[in-house]
Amino acid sequence: MIAHASLDNLDQKLTEKNNVLFYPNIDYQNSWNISAYVTPGFQRFIILHDVANNDGIKNFFQNVYETYIKLLLNPFYQHNSQIVSQAFDQKVRAAAKKFLGF
Repeated sequence: MIAHASLDNLDQKLTEKNNVLFYPNIDYQNSWNISAYVTPGFQRFIILHDVANNDGIKNFFQNVYETYIKLLLNPFYQHNSQIVSQAFDQKVRAAAKKFLGF
């Protein structure tokens, strides 16, 4: 619910057209910071965090985006469907462990 509510703040920042992909700390609610990454195709990745680690979060988002692109290029993946790949999940978890420490 918190991440969903922060989408309005992200959409407002996107109207500024500043060609930025990473948006650190777009919102703050209940001791949670919300940061976002917007791809050139306007896919939005959002993370809730309690520690200010902008470089780690940015690197995490970039790694997840690369993994997401590889998934989209898979001819067996049906576009606009739920991602149920265990390999994708494992790669995102590994990126979280590497860049975010959990």
